[in-house]
Amino acid sequence: MAGRAAVAGGGVVGQRQALSTSAGLREEAGEERIEPADAESLMQIGTRRILSAEHDEYRRGVRAFFQDQVAPFHDEWEAAGQVPRELWTAAGEAGLLGVGVPEAEGGVGADIRYSAVVWEEQSYSNCSGPGFALHSDIVLPYLVHYGTAEQKAKYVPPMITGEAIGAIAMTEPNTGSDLQGVATKAVQVDDDTFKISGSKTYITNGALADTVIVVTRTGQPDKRGGGLTLFVVEDGMKGFSRGRKLKKMGLHAQDTSELVFEDVLVSKKEHMLGQEGGGFYHLMTELPQERLIVAGAGIAAAEAAYEWTRAFVNERKAFGQQIKRFQALAHRLAEVKTNVVIGRTFVDSCLELHAQGRFTSQMASMAKYWATDLQNEVVDVGVQMHGGAGFMEEYPICKAYRDARVQPIYAGTNEMMKELIARTI
Repeated sequence: MAGRAAVAGGGVVGQRQALSTSAGLREEAGEERIEPADAESLMQIGTRRILSAEHDEYRRGVRAFFQDQVAPFHDEWEAAGQVPRELWTAAGEAGLLGVGVPEAEGGVGADIRYSAVVWEEQSYSNCSGPGFALHSDIVLPYLVHYGTAEQKAKYVPPMITGEAIGAIAMTEPNTGSDLQGVATKAVQVDDDTFKISGSKTYITNGALADTVIVVTRTGQPDKRGGGLTLFVVEDGMKGFSRGRKLKKMGLHAQDTSELVFEDVLVSKKEHMLGQEGGGFYHLMTELPQERLIVAGAGIAAAEAAYEWTRAFVNERKAFGQQIKRFQALAHRLAEVKTNVVIGRTFVDSCLELHAQGRFTSQMASMAKYWATDLQNEVVDVGVQMHGGAGFMEEYPICKAYRDARVQPIYAGTNEMMKELIARTI
């Protein structure tokens, strides 16, 4: 198997210094890039002003990885309800995991746009099984930002290589978007020991996870979100077990599980992540990036769905002509393309602002709800324009339709996103 530099074409490892720069890459390179609206395909490599030739080079390697090592086997993994652990180590070797981790922690210190390439290419491949984005761009940042030197040395390197898989356990049977309702308790037993009791549900990577960040209640809730503390729970700890691997409407190859904590003993020094009682603050600090990931994957899925539908209406004939010749369909697709390009422009702006440290929680809420609502609109139009074929599993639009439905729900429901935006009015 090719190594990190070879698979990424030098785009990660061979460009360490370039990766850490912000928006100046394209100006320095003197690039003139194609606008998405004018590209032959919305998935075309070489478009978008926020990206550079280095991003393109990396994208080619990532695209090849999903085409060669994921797509041919995804139906099999959907039947199994999870991807094999070997895929994770292959992704690590290929340079797909934890690219944003600083060099000092064992990563390559790439900017967020390299991470975006991975989740976009996964959406383009229509292979929703691997929970790479959650692992790399949600779980790892908690460890990097709030972990001690010892914790980072222990947990981060094996997650970059794919030898360890990460998950974060927030949602509970009776607690969704309202984190103040967290009931899983961590009770202090002595100066260095806490006992965790409770359960979590809908946990991505839950069945395979080796390293789980668990949101617990260590004190009484207050208006500032106090009383929540994060702990790292490891596979094999006494009292930590998996419940059901959940059957879902979509994301069939993604292992989504219940997690059970029965008097799990953890060390304050070794397993507490960040400050005691500071969990809510840590979560609010990291949630904008999580919502940007969902938005980015959503707009990429919408781009792919548009292209699949466009190809179908160009090939399919009815009443002696291509069905794209019917004005109602052509105008609807024109609306779809326009909306997707507008959505791409906003999400790209968010990515660039994030790379500059200027991305805000309000922007994250806007991007998340807008992009995922649009994603669901586009796949719905796609299924309708495919006719009966859109209801068949052999067509990618069918799978994209069922996978899209969860997007407006997780990372905070879209109704909650609008409520957060409304508070600024």
